[in-house]
Amino acid sequence: VRFRSCDGNKKIHFGSSEPEDFRVGEDGVVYAERSFQLSAEPTEFVVSAQDKETQQEWQMRVKLTPEPAFPGASEKDQSKIEEIIFPWQQYKHSSPLKRQKRDWVIPPINLPENSKGPFPQELVRIRSDRDKSLSLRYSVTGPGADQPPTGIFIINPISGQLSVTKPLDREQIASFHLRAHAVDVNGNQVENPIDIVINVIDMNDNRPEFLHQVWNGTVPEGSKPGTYVMTVTAIDADDPNAQNGMLRYRILSQAPSSPSPNMFTINNETGDIITVAAGLDREKVQQYTLIIQATDMEGNPTYGLSNTATAVIAVTDVNDNPPEFTAMTFYGEVPENRVDVIVANLTVTDKDQPHTPAWNAMYRMTGGDPTGRFTILTDPNSNDGLVTVVKPIDFETNRMFVLTVAAENQVPLAKGIQHPPQSTATVSITVIDVNESPYFVPNPKLVRQEEGLLAGSMLTTFTAQDPDRYMQQTSLRYSKLSDPANWLKIDPVNGQITTTAVLDRESIYVQNNMYNATFLASDNGIPPMSGTGTLQIYLLDINDNAPQVHPKEATTCETLQPNAINITAVDPDIDPNAGPFAFELPDTPASIKRNWTIVRISGDHAQLSLRIRFLEAGIYDVPIVITDSGNPHASSTSLLKVKVCQCDINGDCSDVDRIVGAGLGTGAIIAILLCIIILLILVLMFVVWMKRRDKERQAKQLLIDPEDDVRDNILKYDEEGGGEEDQDYDLSQLQQPDTVEPDAIKPVGIRRLDERPIHAEPQYPVRSAAPHPGDIGDFINEGLKAADNDPTAPPYDSLLVFDYEGSGSTAGSLSSLNSSSSGGEQDYDYLNDWGPRFKKLADMYGGGDD
Repeated sequence: VRFRSCDGNKKIHFGSSEPEDFRVGEDGVVYAERSFQLSAEPTEFVVSAQDKETQQEWQMRVKLTPEPAFPGASEKDQSKIEEIIFPWQQYKHSSPLKRQKRDWVIPPINLPENSKGPFPQELVRIRSDRDKSLSLRYSVTGPGADQPPTGIFIINPISGQLSVTKPLDREQIASFHLRAHAVDVNGNQVENPIDIVINVIDMNDNRPEFLHQVWNGTVPEGSKPGTYVMTVTAIDADDPNAQNGMLRYRILSQAPSSPSPNMFTINNETGDIITVAAGLDREKVQQYTLIIQATDMEGNPTYGLSNTATAVIAVTDVNDNPPEFTAMTFYGEVPENRVDVIVANLTVTDKDQPHTPAWNAMYRMTGGDPTGRFTILTDPNSNDGLVTVVKPIDFETNRMFVLTVAAENQVPLAKGIQHPPQSTATVSITVIDVNESPYFVPNPKLVRQEEGLLAGSMLTTFTAQDPDRYMQQTSLRYSKLSDPANWLKIDPVNGQITTTAVLDRESIYVQNNMYNATFLASDNGIPPMSGTGTLQIYLLDINDNAPQVHPKEATTCETLQPNAINITAVDPDIDPNAGPFAFELPDTPASIKRNWTIVRISGDHAQLSLRIRFLEAGIYDVPIVITDSGNPHASSTSLLKVKVCQCDINGDCSDVDRIVGAGLGTGAIIAILLCIIILLILVLMFVVWMKRRDKERQAKQLLIDPEDDVRDNILKYDEEGGGEEDQDYDLSQLQQPDTVEPDAIKPVGIRRLDERPIHAEPQYPVRSAAPHPGDIGDFINEGLKAADNDPTAPPYDSLLVFDYEGSGSTAGSLSSLNSSSSGGEQDYDYLNDWGPRFKKLADMYGGGDD
């Protein structure tokens, strides 16, 4: 339909009275909105043209008449079907006419997809100009005909009518390439094959589909208009080069709608979402939800197909809110001398997102703490500032602190924010006076004193001071805490220290001339406190120890050469009360100087040697007088035990002499030898006993062959019991008759009567030690005869009592059973030959009717 205005500049919008069946494009082309079957009568509808500016409207009636396109139509209608003729060209030569292929291009056949039929639906007719003189057969080949998918296109071999048998789907196959053939009845090719292209025309039968149903994006708060946020994408299976596959995007809704209902816009072709308004504030709106619509047909709302998706845009936080203190002044208190104590909590508020750098607060002190006694830590959970003491505070020096603190975020404020970047506050801290420990002055205290100070002597005064000047307390009390040698005591009131024993520098409790003692000073405060002080006594040496010889024992040869003995003088004292030492031998006894001589070789060492050529072997006590260099001098006579022995050519004592010289006497040697002899005897006896036992074991194995060693033993095999109820046995019934208890001690109740009668026991034959094999049978017969005649051998002829099995029986009584023959008709005389055990039975049945 066409519309022509007078001025030619009107913008016209076309509409249809039947929009569900027909639509009109902007160019006036009328399209079928759906596939449907027209009736034989003409179909009418109204097309309207409306001026977009003046809203003036014109109308026109359209009448549609169906056109038959199926077998059975009239020849007139069939003649309208397009014919494809095999190309040919004639040339005039001396030879007959020749047919030559020409470069014709057969235009493609356009066939709409999703056709409703009826099928088969004729498309074109293929014919050759030689069909007038020859009987030809037509065929098509290619995908859709004789190749997969087969059977979509068929051709009438006589008329050459090409038809489609089913609806086509462009999204599966967009075009088909077929080849038509013409042959005679013998199969000879008459025409060259021609190519036929069938294009499937796209219909708008697919809605747009978003790649994701929910799209997630972020945008910083405070973003300027035009800030890119995210991109949404949808696809359409229809032809992207046609309107059916051209998509357009738009935003249907925004939630929430504050501060503006149009905070975002979308590029209708690319799907890019950007901001169009200012005012994004995470503290007010943290997330926006957009409903995005994608429509094909270039976004035509009337004819296009649509689909929707959700775009979730999170507003990310920026540092647009500084921390603010909740109060201008904070208060706290701390006991003196305490460290690592939280004295105040500084609280702030920050509207930014918690636990982010824009929310985390940092605190610093700007004044009031010149000595650095406080620090402020940040609580990561609450963001509070924790004022902590890091150095001890003395109440007597500082009773109060006024601190100035500032709080700011970890990251700077965003640009353009009008708030100050930090907040300040004041912290007032009061120091609490507590009872402090007394302290000694000086500590430690050093005292120099000569050793040997007698007990009860006053040594020094060691006192302490109480730092609590503002507390009402009594005087301090003193006590002793540590005194390793128990040499001292202290007056509890005035701290005067006196000795309780003689001070000795050579004591084991003195190290490097220094003796340490610890004392305690206590007050009566609440709570009571105490302090310790160390008294160091430096003991000065006096000459109170005489020197001694070292070593105490020595060995030398009985001859003159070699016979020198090196000795050393040892004195616990120190210089000048020690060496150099003087060594000499006493005048008495006279044999000492006659046999020995001593020579000093240094201040601490001397050499003792024989004066005579030969001295008999033995042990000699040689007194040596040693004098130190102290003032006055101290001397002592030390005994040196010298062992004189016979020596070899090297000057060493022999082995025996070494043992004697080592102090090992004859008795000890004899005892060692006896122990060795006893140990050897025990080992020998054990070896003899082991050999005898082996011989006995071998002898037993030779006497008895393991295969013939059949004894009356009880062999226990794997036993499978009958359960717990099968374990209750009366073992008394299994006892031997001769082991049964006497009647006097048997329990009252049912008794077994099969007891052994009292008779003289018969004599059984005794088998010889080495019987002849022929006598074995006689021995067995004699034993059997003796056992038959033995009335004391079980089983006994008496009443036997067995386990009671209950009363009554499901079986009938056996007393009614009668033998078919009377007992009198049988001969029981043979029972007399069975021995004395069957004598009573023979008397009962073999004695006649009696």
